Amino acid sequence: MSELGLALEVPRWAARFYLRHWVVVVGLSLVASVQRLVVVNWGGLVPDGVAFASEVVVVAARVLLVVVIWRLATRGERLGWADARAFAARHWPSLVWQGMLLAVAFLVFDVVAEQVVGGLLPESARQTYLAVLLFAKNPTVIAFTFVWWVGLIRQVGVSRAVPVR
Repeated sequence: MSELGLALEVPRWAARFYLRHWVVVVGLSLVASVQRLVVVNWGGLVPDGVAFASEVVVVAARVLLVVVIWRLATRGERLGWADARAFAARHWPSLVWQGMLLAVAFLVFDVVAEQVVGGLLPESARQTYLAVLLFAKNPTVIAFTFVWWVGLIRQVGVSRAVPVR
């Protein structure tokens, strides 16, 4: 298998994982979605203390989401540092591809969607656009990225050092 093929195994695995566990992934992600929609769109109406407390709740929900993804993704797997080092030494080009794929995803969904498209909108529409975009990105792009990162860790750390299934 090529190094690009090996790198593409992780987002493929992440897509299968996301679809299989979409209820819990989307459910926990909606905490951040609703918070972003309210605070970004109507931030002037939300007291500072409530806004801060809602950020703490979002962080807790995201940590819980990563823990749930981790537990589901590594159930029955043995992960080890030696395996990760061996994988990295043997398949470093795959890891470079992974970095490039994640960078492209970041450029498309963060820079283009938020900065470029948002910058093209009239000032009066930007805040609402950003609020709706963040509402949509939390259970999709951001959650999928968490799954992808866990899949990457899983791929490099599983004792057999082969693509994740």
